[in-house]
Amino acid sequence: MSVPDYMQCAEDHQTLLVVVQAVGIVSEENFFRIYKRICSVSQLSVRDSQRALFIRYRHHYPPENNEWGDFQTHRKVVGLITITDCFSAKDWPQTFEKFHVQKEIYGSTLYDSRLFVFGLQGDVTEQPRPDVAFYPNYDDCDSVEKRIEDFIESLFIVLESKRLDRATDKSGDKIPLLCVPFEKKDFVGLDTDSRHYKKRCQGRMRKHVGDLCLQAGMLQDALVHYHMSVELLRSVNDFLWLGGPREGSSSEVVNTEYNVVEWRLLQPEDNLKTERALDLSGALTTNGINPDTSAEIGRAKNCLSPEDIIDKYKEAISYYSKYKNAGVIELEACVKAVRVLAIQKRGMEASEFLQNAVYINLRQLSEEEKIQRYSILSELYELIGFHRKSAFFKRVAAMQCVAPSISEPGWRACYKLLLETLPGYSLSLDPKDFNKGTHRGWAAVQMRLLHELVYASRRMGNPALSVRHLSFLLQTMLDFLSDQAPPHLSSIQICPLSVFQ
Repeated sequence: MSVPDYMQCAEDHQTLLVVVQAVGIVSEENFFRIYKRICSVSQLSVRDSQRALFIRYRHHYPPENNEWGDFQTHRKVVGLITITDCFSAKDWPQTFEKFHVQKEIYGSTLYDSRLFVFGLQGDVTEQPRPDVAFYPNYDDCDSVEKRIEDFIESLFIVLESKRLDRATDKSGDKIPLLCVPFEKKDFVGLDTDSRHYKKRCQGRMRKHVGDLCLQAGMLQDALVHYHMSVELLRSVNDFLWLGGPREGSSSEVVNTEYNVVEWRLLQPEDNLKTERALDLSGALTTNGINPDTSAEIGRAKNCLSPEDIIDKYKEAISYYSKYKNAGVIELEACVKAVRVLAIQKRGMEASEFLQNAVYINLRQLSEEEKIQRYSILSELYELIGFHRKSAFFKRVAAMQCVAPSISEPGWRACYKLLLETLPGYSLSLDPKDFNKGTHRGWAAVQMRLLHELVYASRRMGNPALSVRHLSFLLQTMLDFLSDQAPPHLSSIQICPLSVFQ
């Protein structure tokens, strides 16, 4: 997997991933008009049950990331919704064929799919099709949300059947070995009858079933399976997959504690310990788990404290770091831990995870991916209250917009990002905020930033704005300027990450 999802958070482990894409030529306005309505149906209560199903929608998802679906099921695309325009009956066969081609991209993991057709009328639309919905136009489509609810119910039926099938202990049946993409070549020729191999298969399958239980809304059952998989995987030193249940169990507790009873985080730790017991008795009757596994059940009953959650993330990240091909998994685990620590108001510890994320070595990133990475790091530092650090990474993203390797530098984007860094460096463009004797912030850094604003505005073709910034620099920073070193306005440079930290 080569494309990290920087929007990942702990609760995503409980969601089903549905991709919404356009087929053929659809205007961006019309697509996102329907996409927003689809996204409004993100939660559905299961009939005759207290469980709920959560959906995560994406309008773009790299197919290579889908290959990691066995490792963490929330990465697997289980639903596909396509939107298309079709105004003629003779174009319908070709449109429907494009729909099938789109399905083949994620075909190995899809539970179900839907095609929404706009503009087609006539006999074709009267033929009943369970996977196709016809609408005369984008204004007359009141049933979109209802069709999405029906679609989610179909996803749940398939999910539940897979969970029950894989959770049941089938004596004598050979358990398949689940693998991540880079492992497949390493297991060729292994003795499949050895005890070590069988334990590896059992541990990975238990972890996989735990993921399915989490998605199906059976949180307590997921904990049981995670604890059982840890015992099996630890006995065979299967470190990559051992990190999975550690991260999964943390996600389960985050879903249970923070989404439902977030106020408990404000209580003293001693009070929390007596309030966080979870009743796991239901796990003994619905998942085929042997009631004699009292040791695993007992451990699962001990719900994690806020400190334990972060310790689990640290443990999982340490396992992922052993594999160079798992850099994206490690990076995303750091991002999830930061978001959890932000809820817990533990900024210093969150900064340690972010510092680790900065130095995780991924493949050669494109300039656009570098800009995205630095921008997200900036947002995360802002989230935990590290405003100057946030400004630093936003400035790095701005410099990346005009890197020498880019054929068409984005000076407007660079200028916009530089403006957003001003509050982090205690800098205001209002001269009234600069009273003599009350200067705030590092003058050298502020002058450097103003110099970059001058140059960026000049390069984007706005000399008047450039002169305005330059006059502001002279008016507010004159006391800090040197006669021997006037501001150099001939270039703008990308500094190493250590310069402004």
